[in-house]
Amino acid sequence: MSAEAKLAELGITLPTAPTPGGNYLTHRRMGNMLILAGVISFSSTGEKWQGQIGDTRDLDEGYAAAKMCALNVLATIRDITGTLDAVKQFLYVGGYVSAIPAYGKSPSVINGASDLFEAVFGEAGKHARAAVSVAGLPNNATVEIQVTVELN
Repeated sequence: MSAEAKLAELGITLPTAPTPGGNYLTHRRMGNMLILAGVISFSSTGEKWQGQIGDTRDLDEGYAAAKMCALNVLATIRDITGTLDAVKQFLYVGGYVSAIPAYGKSPSVINGASDLFEAVFGEAGKHARAAVSVAGLPNNATVEIQVTVELN
């Protein structure tokens, strides 16, 4: 099943692709590689996940924030390529979780993104990954992810 068909089957509607919040590009394409800039847990629909995990947010909210980041990634890819079916495979996800010191569950938070990529793309959605806790993110976002994919 194509990624676009799977997205429809899952009943997922993508937000509008985010625009840069500073002096940078949303992506850089080199051959069949697409490297996306970091996307944060804010949506064009007005939904925002802000605050630190372990302080104002919990693990489940962090998971939802990471899923929102993943939706923004998919919207960006579709905006760039015209279709999610242009993706051959996900290569790397760098996940950053705004959390209190010594928070050890960042991988569980970033699963919100990883699980969505696998649900939509199957085996091609699996990827190498880093999941780290940080003291803060732009606009007090709860999660930020960076993604590298290979295109067909």
